[in-house]
Amino acid sequence: MSSHRQDLVKAWIAAILWLIVISIESTTYLSGQNTSHILYPIFHFLFGIDQAHFEPWHHVLRKAGHVVGYAMLSFFLFRAWRETLPVEPRRWTPRWASLAVLGTLLVASLDEWHQTFLPSRTGRWQDVVLDTSAGIVAQVLLSLFFRKSE
Repeated sequence: MSSHRQDLVKAWIAAILWLIVISIESTTYLSGQNTSHILYPIFHFLFGIDQAHFEPWHHVLRKAGHVVGYAMLSFFLFRAWRETLPVEPRRWTPRWASLAVLGTLLVASLDEWHQTFLPSRTGRWQDVVLDTSAGIVAQVLLSLFFRKSE
């Protein structure tokens, strides 16, 4: 297999594996109630936080998970499109970034729609906006990184 073909396969495998991670996080097993049962004892042990004071932290941690998860998805999709639609120089193009952000928007929308069918989850358009914004920020950072490395 040629080097380019290997890079192409590796880039799409990384994106697909991250999509699987997001799919798992979208299940009932990682609903707010279930993550609370895992995280609260840790926070209580480490910081002595009671349940009432833990709830705002739990909310922030879950939203931070959205930001990190969807920024990573945008990054992995950027890499995959960069290998799929190569141009020279191989730095950053609006085309790769746009496809990555559109993919992030699509996955976020499908994820939230899926959650509307689960009794322990809620699908929220606000989370789609948060997730897509994280994808856009990832692309801005990539753009700045590649611009600085020129």
